Amino acid sequence: MRVSGVTIMVMLASFPSDVRIVGTDLSLRPWEPHDLPRMPALFDDPEVARWTALPSPFDLTAARARVARSHRLAAGGLGLQLAVTLTGEERVPRGEIGLMRDPDEPGTAELGYAIGPAHRGMGLASGSLRLCARLARRELDFERVILRIAPENVPSLRVARSAGFVPADLPLFHRPMKGRVHALETWILPD
Repeated sequence: MRVSGVTIMVMLASFPSDVRIVGTDLSLRPWEPHDLPRMPALFDDPEVARWTALPSPFDLTAARARVARSHRLAAGGLGLQLAVTLTGEERVPRGEIGLMRDPDEPGTAELGYAIGPAHRGMGLASGSLRLCARLARRELDFERVILRIAPENVPSLRVARSAGFVPADLPLFHRPMKGRVHALETWILPD
């Protein structure tokens, strides 16, 4: 659709509501009502509060809002927010991975994640990024898959490298979050 010489992408197609990605060790699935009591232990954490847009403190009310938002995003074709689980233990979430359409760059998917403190250091973040990037490219036909990471977030920089992402030669991306603007580096998954 064109309005005043500007091209506007209208994304009416929804993401499948039952997306499940099963890898060797990890499974990604939609958030479900039974996850609500476990979510505060995953996301009410100083590191999650520092590096993500998730509310802090993260309580049961925030969990309900997160699950509702994940369903709205998928239905609206804007993104996916999936629970990170271990294969064979799919009922127990360990974190979340998100895939969002970049509204300014058609064909680009931005991934983001948060892993609960008790589950860090197990390769869940990098494994989830690889699974979700494969979904974005092979099944959803995104041309580019990116991450946006604060340069001082050293653990996330390590995760990005481990998952095969490389720094893009782009200026810092500025994102308002929790009352201030964060300068983020863009990382890209090479073809």
